[in-house]
Amino acid sequence: MAKITFDGIEIEVPDGTTILNAARKIGGNIVPPAMCYYTPIKGTGGKCRACLVKVAAGSAKDPRPMPKLVPSCITTVQDGMVVENTTNQSVLDVRKGIVEMLLINHPLDCPVCDQAGECDLQNFAFEHGVATTRYEEERRTFEKIDIGPYIQLHMTRCILCYRCVYTADQLTERRVHGVLGRGDAAEIGTYIDNIIDQDFSGNVIDVCPVGALTDKTWRFKSRVWFTKPVNAHRNCSHEKCGGRVVLWYKGKDVLRVTARKDEYGEVKEWICNECRFEKKETADWTIEGPAHIDSSSVISANHYELPVVNPQVIADLPESSVRDLENNPPLKLGR
Repeated sequence: MAKITFDGIEIEVPDGTTILNAARKIGGNIVPPAMCYYTPIKGTGGKCRACLVKVAAGSAKDPRPMPKLVPSCITTVQDGMVVENTTNQSVLDVRKGIVEMLLINHPLDCPVCDQAGECDLQNFAFEHGVATTRYEEERRTFEKIDIGPYIQLHMTRCILCYRCVYTADQLTERRVHGVLGRGDAAEIGTYIDNIIDQDFSGNVIDVCPVGALTDKTWRFKSRVWFTKPVNAHRNCSHEKCGGRVVLWYKGKDVLRVTARKDEYGEVKEWICNECRFEKKETADWTIEGPAHIDSSSVISANHYELPVVNPQVIADLPESSVRDLENNPPLKLGR
């Protein structure tokens, strides 16, 4: 076990844990953002530099600070390490620069992007970026292309995080897409115009942090904050498919199906294309109940989890009123 101090908070974690995952065990606003790292996908991390932190002391044996900021997603902890994130102004300044770099070629088309409202880059820019840009050069652009029966690639929005490439490597028998070219000419594409049509290819949509890979069956049907997310499951015949999903309702219609994600936006269990694209009737699923949406998310503006009544308010109510609420509750009672 290694004991580290992260933004003044001590925590003990197993040897080999990355700084980012150690911070996630603490939780809260001190957790560095991550645009390329994705826990369930092997090989991710170290590309976007969004999670850079300052190591003020390398270890108990060698307390010297590291000379440069390090990516927390691929740097493992050492016993006695002292890490600074939100408490170090240089880290916050560099993070603003990272946002600026990621937005150099990224179109500011959030009002027409299907990823708006659940976009990692949108959240990252809002929390750590600046309101203006210094970039005056011509941005690189690409035509939108269909790379399969269900997926559309809008390369202009891509930040080259490689998540989709590693996901395909991990879940499919034969990956047919990857990063083509080098440097500022690099782009995601398919080899010799192959299409992506594997049983689990739809998962690249869930792992994409921006609107570069989108679900063609969902495009332009609704804003995500106008939909109702509901947890559901079914017994799927695919061995790798968990069968536990989120159904996104508008009225009585299921507009899309996605894998369930944790608080850091990472998929908990992969789902197959049959569950994602072909099972869009309520009768296909066993409904579990409303999916939890973080209160800071724009999606929560239309969420229908019942608010909790302050216990003091309940204490001041007549007993008959409390019984009425318990028998026919318009609200949850926070006892």
